[in-house]
Amino acid sequence: MRKMLCEIFKSPLKDEMYLYIDKRRGLEDVPEALLERFGRPVSVVTMILTEDKALARADARKVIAAIDEQGFYLQMPPAKEDYLLDLYRTPTQAKY
Repeated sequence: MRKMLCEIFKSPLKDEMYLYIDKRRGLEDVPEALLERFGRPVSVVTMILTEDKALARADARKVIAAIDEQGFYLQMPPAKEDYLLDLYRTPTQAKY
């Protein structure tokens, strides 16, 4: 089974945008234009990533494949419609 020491960064400019990289290579494979739009990467976690690892909003196999092919995986924020549906489904308590 494929294993990778993966570091995950969050964007300081866009909520819920994350950049996954191979920790051994660092950010050297990430295009400068992407880093400009992403902002200064803020390290969130370093983990051993395997193909069967459960991730919140990404498929681990696709993440590993993207890192192998292009040097990074960019996780975009969820679509606004999905976010609004989640808010709609979340029970709220009325305060009177």
